[in-house]
Amino acid sequence: MDVLLRICLLSLLFLIPFLLIRMLNKQRSARRNELAKQRFNDSQRKELVEDFPLYNRLPENLQHELEGLIHVFNAEKAYAPCGGLEEVTPHMQRVIAAQACLLLLRIRHDLYAKLRTISVYPDAYIAIGEHGEESVRLGESWTTGSIVLSWASVVSGGRNQEDGHNVTIHEFAHQLDQEDGLGDGVPFLETGGFYRNWVTTMKPAFEQLIKKTGKNKPTVIDDYGATNPAEFFAVATETFYEKPKQLHEDHSELYELLKEYYGVDPLEWLN
Repeated sequence: MDVLLRICLLSLLFLIPFLLIRMLNKQRSARRNELAKQRFNDSQRKELVEDFPLYNRLPENLQHELEGLIHVFNAEKAYAPCGGLEEVTPHMQRVIAAQACLLLLRIRHDLYAKLRTISVYPDAYIAIGEHGEESVRLGESWTTGSIVLSWASVVSGGRNQEDGHNVTIHEFAHQLDQEDGLGDGVPFLETGGFYRNWVTTMKPAFEQLIKKTGKNKPTVIDDYGATNPAEFFAVATETFYEKPKQLHEDHSELYELLKEYYGVDPLEWLN
C-alpha cells in the first residue's frame, strides 16, 4: 500500500501543475477571445488613422481583426514612460499596438509572448552600449522581454506610410526574429521546406544589398539592412509594408517570401 500511495502522490504532484497550466491557458484564451471582439469608437478610429493612415488601406475584415488584436495586446503589455514623458496615453498605446499587431494579422503567433514592457521616450534617446559607449537611438528590441521606442519616431514612421521607414514595425519584426532566443534574421517558420526557401531567398538578397551599398547604388531596401541578417529582415519587413510595389518590382522573390510568411499582400491595399 505504501508503494501504491507514493505512486499516487507522485502522480498527483505531476498532474496538478499540468491541470493548473491547462486551466490558466483556457482562461487566457477565453479572455483574449472576449477582448478581440471589442472595437474602437469613431473618435478613436479617427485619431488612429491620423497617426497610422495605413490602417485605412486595410480591407474591413483586417481592420476589425487588427482592432481586436490591439485590445488584447494593450490588455497584456505594460507601457513605461521614460525620459521626461509624463504618460503613455491610451491613444499612444493604440498607435504603437496597431503597428505591432499589423505583423500578426495572418501568422501563427502568441501575441509576442516574451514581450512584457514597451518603454517610450518622447524623442530620440541616449543609450549606453556594452562597452560604455553612448549612441543616439530611435528604438531597440531585446530578448529579455522589452522594447524601447521614441514616440516622435513612432508618429513620423506611422504617418509617412510610403518612405519605407517605420521604427515600430522594425522593432517588432526583431521581436518575431528573437522569439527563438536568437536575432539571426530567421523567425519561427512552419516547415523545414519553408526554412530552406527562406535561406535560399534571403541570403542572396542580403548579399546583393551589401554589394549595392558598398558601391553607393540606390536600393529600395534601406542600406541599414546591410548591417547583418537580423537588420535585413527587419528593414525588408518595413519595405514590404510601406513600399510593396517597389519591393515587388526590384525583389519579386523576396516579396513573395514575405507575403507567404506574413500571410498578407500589401499590394492589394494600394487600390
